[in-house]
Amino acid sequence: MSTSETHPGTSQAPAAPLVGRRIRAAVIGTGAIGRGSHLPALARLAEEGETEVVAAVDIDATAVGEFCRATGIPHAYTDLEQMLHEQRPHLVSICTPPTLHREQTIAALRAGAWVWCEKPPVPTLADYDAVEAEEGKDGGPYASIVFQHRFGSASRHVRRLLAEQAMGRPLVAHCQTTWYRDTAYYAVPWRGRWATEGGGPAMGHGIHQMDLLLDLLGPWREVRAMAGRLVHDVETEDVSTALIRFENGAMATVVNSVLSPDEVSRIRIDCERATVELTHLYGHSNANWRITPAPGVPGDEAAAWQDFGADVPSSHLEQLRELVASMRAGERPRSSGADGRTSLELIAAIYKAAFTDTTVKAGEIGPGDPFHAAMHGGAPGWAPVAPVAAEEVSA
Repeated sequence: MSTSETHPGTSQAPAAPLVGRRIRAAVIGTGAIGRGSHLPALARLAEEGETEVVAAVDIDATAVGEFCRATGIPHAYTDLEQMLHEQRPHLVSICTPPTLHREQTIAALRAGAWVWCEKPPVPTLADYDAVEAEEGKDGGPYASIVFQHRFGSASRHVRRLLAEQAMGRPLVAHCQTTWYRDTAYYAVPWRGRWATEGGGPAMGHGIHQMDLLLDLLGPWREVRAMAGRLVHDVETEDVSTALIRFENGAMATVVNSVLSPDEVSRIRIDCERATVELTHLYGHSNANWRITPAPGVPGDEAAAWQDFGADVPSSHLEQLRELVASMRAGERPRSSGADGRTSLELIAAIYKAAFTDTTVKAGEIGPGDPFHAAMHGGAPGWAPVAPVAAEEVSA
């Protein structure tokens, strides 16, 4: 998906309010996540009269051609800039590897399109800051990150209970993404490499649960951490653990692993008057949540906590619904800007704390900090090792 060629007229002002017309969308990247998650969500909203998918882009001409024929998308491209210039989409859905996200997001924003980008948003905080600088200042366009676990009936209900302190102050939390990936998984050349994957399980796997934890508990204050390569021959970690203190005083443990045969994604928050727990794997519904009241809590109050409302599972579709509503209102969507940066900043802090054996404070990783420009921070034993030149070997 080349963006090397400049097409005249690509840069434009934010689109007029999208009232009374379909949102023109384009899908960038025709692999599994685009085909299996983004396109079905866009198609569902198309059935409801909200969207229309006008184009798809992929570097592989054969792949994008087959993708468009199979899905009824009218225009196939191998050049992102050309598509932006010719189709003028209102929304660009980015489903490519993380190393392409910065360039493609900026190109779309400059063309006046809003962006819905798969996680992780970009490989570094420096990249994220560059993207944020390209967003519109008043009414968009904005770039939103796919953090679909925030969305749905249960997370909305629990978020409200915590915000209102209905269950008392949150005190202790646990966030767990313990999955299993074998050696064949890491035989794919781009996996387990800082330059192409951006990080290990903290970045590529646990980011969803950590983002949901931050969405529920609010800002964090400080982090301590450890990381290791216990099994896999990779540049990144294959397991990490962290201790987090939140601004509200709550303390949390976080575990991200690809070494765990009994796979689970889990969040538990112990409040003064109840424990709320989510246990699932790749997505959750009301049934995956449990609230256990403390002794002495009145039965009617505990019953009200258990009422999650009509079951709306977490999904790309639910996030897209909210994003489309934000586009129509000309408002910044959730999971964009400072809100979208929170989980990436936490991951950078976990890596810095683990690789430097220090406590990292919120807000300290900015321009000039090595962990702002690279998640490995150039740390000995973690930064990629440059290959030895042949003449050095012979010498």
